[in-house]
Amino acid sequence: KNKKTQTCCHNLSPAVSFWKSTCSSLNLSTGSRCLAGNIMRFSLAVLLASLASTESFLVQRSLRNDVAMRKPLASSSRDVDLGLTPELKRVTDAFSAIPDEQLRYKQLLYMAQNVKEANNMPPSSKIPENKVPGCLSTVYIDGTAVYSEEKGDYIINFIGDSDGLLTRGLVALLVRCLSGNTAQDIQKVDPQFIKIAKIEQSLTPGRNNGFLNMIRSMKEKALALDAAAREAGKSTTQGGATDSAEEAATNVQADPSKGPKYNAIVAALQALRPTSLTLIDNSHQHAGHAGNDMDGESHFELQIIAEAFEGLNLVKRHQLIYM
Repeated sequence: KNKKTQTCCHNLSPAVSFWKSTCSSLNLSTGSRCLAGNIMRFSLAVLLASLASTESFLVQRSLRNDVAMRKPLASSSRDVDLGLTPELKRVTDAFSAIPDEQLRYKQLLYMAQNVKEANNMPPSSKIPENKVPGCLSTVYIDGTAVYSEEKGDYIINFIGDSDGLLTRGLVALLVRCLSGNTAQDIQKVDPQFIKIAKIEQSLTPGRNNGFLNMIRSMKEKALALDAAAREAGKSTTQGGATDSAEEAATNVQADPSKGPKYNAIVAALQALRPTSLTLIDNSHQHAGHAGNDMDGESHFELQIIAEAFEGLNLVKRHQLIYM
């Protein structure tokens, strides 16, 4: 029997050779009479080696977790630069301060019902060109570019809508927080702000992707509106000479003989930089009619020419005047 055992040992595979070396290190005999005991001792050696390896792995993992836990987490938009607009930064911090997920969810629903820019989109703007792709609900985003004297540049004002209430809340948040900024400032916004605001916790993966698509579409829309406004702002004469916007604009001054509403309308319309502006008070023609509040300023007739209307349909021109 011993001879057969020794003969077999000459043809052992490398794995079994390793078994022999392990037995030798434990001062074990490879003889047949101690074979059962050796197998038990070998099993114990393997078990000890496995436990040592597992312990090393757990220690390393514990160290990694400890290091990770010591990394500071951004708790507000002030802790990290995400290129947020002032209003978006304020709203992000407000949402991150809400401790309960259900309260954040209800706040989005409240915005869906009360932000007017997300509830007054005209049917003329609900066209395929304004539809946001990749959203679970149907979402439309449109806007205008208006020159801001304060910023010395064109700013973008958005409107939007959705057939889903929660999605409309997300639209309302973005429309409210991105409007009033230049296209360049809008491009700087990092979508990761939804994690700091903890909005991501209230969204399914599908709605989260839709939210990211909304931001992407609004950035693209902002660039397109800005480019169109700048192109429309270029005034050329018949012979090809170019007039500056300041030379082309008609600055209608306040008229002390007119009422406060008349002068307020004229002052507000200067933001469109009109080349021609005529405002006629026709209130006397409607005396005694509904809507006449007896202060003499109830009905006006307006004729205005401005390059800001270039390429816009009638509905959007009216929206630009009432903005």
